[in-house]
Amino acid sequence: MRNTPTFYLWINGKAQESDSNIEVRNPYNDTVIASVAMAGKKHIREAIRGCADAFAEMRSMPRIKRAHILANIADGLRDSTTEIVDTLILEGGKPRLFAEQELNRTMSVFSWAAEEAKRFGGEIIPMDGNERGVGYEGYTIREPIGTIMGICPFNFPLNLVAHKVAPALAVGNPCIIKPASSTPISALIMARIASEAGAPAGSLNVLPMQHQDARMLFKETSVRMISFTGSPKVGWQLKSQAGNKRVALELGGNSGTIVDMSADLEWAAERCALGGFAQAGQSCIAVQRIYVHRCVYEPFLDLLIRQATSLKTGNPKNKDIVLGPVIDTEAADRIMSWIHEAKTDGAKVAHGGRRLKSGCGNIIEPTIMTNTKEKMKICREELFGPVVTVTPFDHMDDAINRVNHSRFGLQAGIFSNSLEHIQNAIDRLEVGGVVVNDFPTYRVDHMPYGGAKDSGLGREGIRYAMQEMSEEKMVVIRKGK
Repeated sequence: MRNTPTFYLWINGKAQESDSNIEVRNPYNDTVIASVAMAGKKHIREAIRGCADAFAEMRSMPRIKRAHILANIADGLRDSTTEIVDTLILEGGKPRLFAEQELNRTMSVFSWAAEEAKRFGGEIIPMDGNERGVGYEGYTIREPIGTIMGICPFNFPLNLVAHKVAPALAVGNPCIIKPASSTPISALIMARIASEAGAPAGSLNVLPMQHQDARMLFKETSVRMISFTGSPKVGWQLKSQAGNKRVALELGGNSGTIVDMSADLEWAAERCALGGFAQAGQSCIAVQRIYVHRCVYEPFLDLLIRQATSLKTGNPKNKDIVLGPVIDTEAADRIMSWIHEAKTDGAKVAHGGRRLKSGCGNIIEPTIMTNTKEKMKICREELFGPVVTVTPFDHMDDAINRVNHSRFGLQAGIFSNSLEHIQNAIDRLEVGGVVVNDFPTYRVDHMPYGGAKDSGLGREGIRYAMQEMSEEKMVVIRKGK
């Protein structure tokens, strides 16, 4: 501990110490990489006051100034590339390749938000489309609503924070971020960079805190919206506690993927392997359930096994690693128990299924399971690990029904060259997004992103989040006397 750095709370544009600290550990080897301050009630109250002061300034700030701040944040992230990439590797066990991708995506989020800040507004309402509107003009404007609370998970500790912060600042809202306790350092670095970029003091506060202390913010009237990314259980409980606040929930999924008889099997296998196993499968839209037409089931399965075999696992600091550790030993234990439970109930392991000895044992082989049943946890729940199931189907309607036979509905994918089958899937899949001829793990950061059913409420994607974080005001003007 003597040589590890300490990271402090970020409140009102400054680093602040706390009486309580936690250790952040490297998921690969379980070494302590830093000590991080934990916020108490007094820090939360101070952040709330700071947000109120910042809101008074930000709501009247010209769009071009907000845009400049956001662009400066993107530049600051780029200037801190080495620090941020190393942090993502150490605190989250993210392979270097994907840590670099996450940083690039985060810079894009702020750059895109800078552009949206310039043009985000209302619309002209043609009042004379109704007899009562003749002689009147009308238009809407969009105004910031106030403090946004963002609660963020461990798997994308920089980019998912950006998806709360960038649209909030673009509209003119201050925010308080509660990062995951296992990966808080990236968010604290972002807050420092935002202050250096010219964001007003109090516009971005990052407070690692206990869940029970976060409830203070649920009750605070000046907090107008809660944006949560995490588990369904916690998310829906939060919504029930949020009162009249706006709530946006991104609650994960167990992405279904259909491989039709007309699909390019090599491409489908390559993408399904990457979508299911990269970053140890720790993505809300990781490939989890694959349904393959029976006439191409065996060749697809062989290709998928070949792809899984080729993926390199190990120390995430190395450039060629695709699959590193899951976030901690508890997660690894849970994943292995689900694999064992499925095997006990008759499922077969076609590839993998073992826990590797690398590091501290948090790496699980890319695992392919067959002969599964819909009732098994590896099919029914969000696995959040490097495991996929492969199941044959005979008719497209059956495949679509199987994908829909889930309480989740975030994104789904279909590999096919049949326009009829593709359109059928687009029309009938009960999900927030359908990806055609690629994996459901695909996301571009400015597209609308969110789910149906238990996968959540509302949409992220810069402009779409800005709409959720703003209020529409109608203006009516009578022309003449």
